[in-house]
Amino acid sequence: MPKPVCFMIMPYGRKRTQVKAGRGPAEIDFEALWGLGYVPVLEALGYKPVRADQDNGALIISQMLERLYFAELVLADMTIPNGNVYYEVGIRHAARDTGCVLFAADWSRQLLDVMQMRTIRYPLPEGNVTEPTAEAFKNAISDGIRDLARGISPMYQSIPGYPTNVNPRAATTMRDQMADLAAFQRKVRAVRAAPRSERMELAKKLVATDGIPPITYPVALALLGLLRDSAVTTEHSKFVLDFARTLPREFREQAEAREQLVFAAAYKTNLAEVIAELETLIATNGPTPERLGMLGGRYRRMMYEAPTPGERLRYLNKAIEAYEQGMDLDLNDYYCSAPLPHLYRMRNRKGDEACALRVSTLAIAAAERLIRRGVADEWLRPGLLQAAFDAQDMDKAEQLADDVVAAVTSAWKVETTRWALEDSAARVTDSTKRARLLAVIARLNTAQSSHRASGWR
Repeated sequence: MPKPVCFMIMPYGRKRTQVKAGRGPAEIDFEALWGLGYVPVLEALGYKPVRADQDNGALIISQMLERLYFAELVLADMTIPNGNVYYEVGIRHAARDTGCVLFAADWSRQLLDVMQMRTIRYPLPEGNVTEPTAEAFKNAISDGIRDLARGISPMYQSIPGYPTNVNPRAATTMRDQMADLAAFQRKVRAVRAAPRSERMELAKKLVATDGIPPITYPVALALLGLLRDSAVTTEHSKFVLDFARTLPREFREQAEAREQLVFAAAYKTNLAEVIAELETLIATNGPTPERLGMLGGRYRRMMYEAPTPGERLRYLNKAIEAYEQGMDLDLNDYYCSAPLPHLYRMRNRKGDEACALRVSTLAIAAAERLIRRGVADEWLRPGLLQAAFDAQDMDKAEQLADDVVAAVTSAWKVETTRWALEDSAARVTDSTKRARLLAVIARLNTAQSSHRASGWR
């Protein structure tokens, strides 16, 4: 009897993991993981293990679809966010009712939908896959394959009668739900298009009509995001948190909802509490440039408020570390790179000036790229202004000042920008240049006073 085929979905060659240093290896040798780990286990279980690259020539789409359908077992390694792997898992889930097993290193984090699926976790302390690592890997996955190979596909489990005997009334119900969701999304877009000064009151009215539990998770998440983006006062942010408390616990515990709540609470004066919430979110759901940028910003504020030089240096180093990690995740995102140059110069260790010059150029390029693409982001021009100060580009700084005043819609954002600019201006030795930069700061101070007079936080 021929052996049943196991078709393996996984990256090829050596691939970077893009995880935080100390959390997992920087690279994984997937060839070694396949040859020393997966193949021996699958052969011991009685399967013929096959990967796409073992076919003669490149595996075209029709051949890949055939293997995903006809293979008795499909395994997928989800350790790194590889688009092909996610796509092929979706096809298998729709094509066969059983026989798809997911794997991931114990330190990795998957995208939201896959995080909800049963996954075999294996230890992978180093990416070269030595014999001891391979042995621990094999011990971790063997029994799990036997158990999960019989598990029901999410498509077959969620839709009774799929694929040929689905109840038509269920389809009608789904269409009605989708129509309701489309109508709700139109209301959200209308609120976002309203003048900034009116947005929060309109958002509150939408909560009163569409946000009373029981509601679906997409609606709850959309309302949280809308409220958070519309909030311009401390009272507004309190309303966001109060609304979140009315939601079911299973909604509040989802990663996206937790992120919205942490960001909504960022106005709190208890910075240590906000930092703890951000670090917990990153530890449990993984880093993003925005999460790490928020963390760096909170440490930077603690640095300015620190009572002793030692504490000031400690928070300065923590702010730099958070911003560096966020920048490494995405060099096209200015959010983490823009604050770094003046922080490097404040620390003034050997090599910090070279880092400041290099990152300043990167931050300007990233911010200008987003402006050219028409990205709507209130922090974009303040970030570019900060980079211009650090580069001592007086013309660009003066040109951007009016844009920043117009774009920033709350006093605390102006204040956060001003702190960084004052540090940068103080380090300029040329008196003429410093005077021009201080004049820009004076314009921001006037804008800040105006915002506070209007009641914005």
